[in-house]
Amino acid sequence: MVNVKEDVTLFDKQTSSKMFQHAETVIPGGVTANIKHFAPNPIFMKEGKGSKLIDVDGMEYIDYSLCYGSLITGHGHPQVMQATINQLTNSGTIIFGTPHELEVEMAEKLVALYPSMDQVRFTNSGTEAVLLAIRLAIAYTGKPKIGKFEGHYHGGLNQVLVSINPSKENAGKAESPTPVLESSGIPLDEQENTIVFPFNDLEATEILLKKHANELAAIILEPIQGGYIPADDSYMQGLRELTKELDILLIFDEVKTGFRVDIGGAQKLYRIKPDITALGKVLGGGLPVGAVGGKKEIMMQSAANAKGDVFAVGGDSKATQSIVFHSGTYNGHPLVLAAGMETIRMLETGQLLKNLISNTMLLRTRLEKLYTSYQIDMQTIGMGSIFNIIFTKKPIKNYRDMWKADTDFREKIDTELLDLGIYLKPLNRYSMSIAHTLEDIEKTVDAHEIALNRVLKQKFQTAK
Repeated sequence: MVNVKEDVTLFDKQTSSKMFQHAETVIPGGVTANIKHFAPNPIFMKEGKGSKLIDVDGMEYIDYSLCYGSLITGHGHPQVMQATINQLTNSGTIIFGTPHELEVEMAEKLVALYPSMDQVRFTNSGTEAVLLAIRLAIAYTGKPKIGKFEGHYHGGLNQVLVSINPSKENAGKAESPTPVLESSGIPLDEQENTIVFPFNDLEATEILLKKHANELAAIILEPIQGGYIPADDSYMQGLRELTKELDILLIFDEVKTGFRVDIGGAQKLYRIKPDITALGKVLGGGLPVGAVGGKKEIMMQSAANAKGDVFAVGGDSKATQSIVFHSGTYNGHPLVLAAGMETIRMLETGQLLKNLISNTMLLRTRLEKLYTSYQIDMQTIGMGSIFNIIFTKKPIKNYRDMWKADTDFREKIDTELLDLGIYLKPLNRYSMSIAHTLEDIEKTVDAHEIALNRVLKQKFQTAK
């Protein structure tokens, strides 16, 4: 380990601060996605290359956000960039607005990688993929409600923007969580259409599933909550058996985990075939994407035909009502699919994905060893190329277990790391890429030690 310098000068981020103040005058809250905000202000970036980001003040960061996990090949990978350039050059246009060959090629690739999928539809985001998955499930079963798990995030849809981060005061009982809306502007009846389940508690889950079986179309979950809290294998197997028994569809939201924990997603590791799967992030190689795949009889509900065209003036309204509507001008965008196909080809080549997961484990091990040497309770949890740092030694099995963690201490560490050239939105999970090097890992561990010493020094001075 290199010598630790505790007197490293903090980098001046005045330009970011000024840009944020300006942005607030024309953009509500200064950001175009709430997740991008953090105090005192988010950092504005101007360049990315490999594992690095460079902000508007010229400071370089090792990036562990990677657009919240989307960039598994890192920033601007030459092969991904060239694939999009080739698509533009060869086609002579940005988009066709018609069916094209890449849609079929990508669909065939996903069907091959995900045995639970017979057919695939493309969307422009993971959120849109979840929307279609839920609509398909309700149409297929004829039942009006869905179940979701406390602490799981499935995008900004009304029906699933429930109990993502509820307070202890509002969360209700652990075995039967109270649905808590996470946004204003959502009709209150959305609470009635969504039943919240406890994650990793099979006994409590079984009771709720049987209680609501006649009204539940589907239950949706992140098989690895937040991308870093894995489901117990016994829980996952039990959930699959129960949903089959009760005629409730099982939807896997693999927007975060698809291609990151395994090229075939978390469902491959758990040996589970969900009825419907939602994908996103890595699938687009850094461009906006989503996909829904599932059993043929479920997916065929969205099959278009001339009689069921909702846009046909004077068309048969009864025919349109029998079809699950799904459309989008940019669905299956050729540039997106070109970037995504090249990303998948790379991950299928040689040892790239295996080495990425190995490097992720190396960083996790080094960080745990560092904090242990300071006698600080810390663990890393996750699977594949994503993980999180949790300041507690107590087991973390679900959202409520995170209440045991020292998040204030974690946030202080993360804030110091930003000043030391490690980019991650405070309290967020770590995502690795094939662009991260052993040198990056070494620098990251060194930065953690500097940050830790600073935080401990501040704590000591406050105590005095």
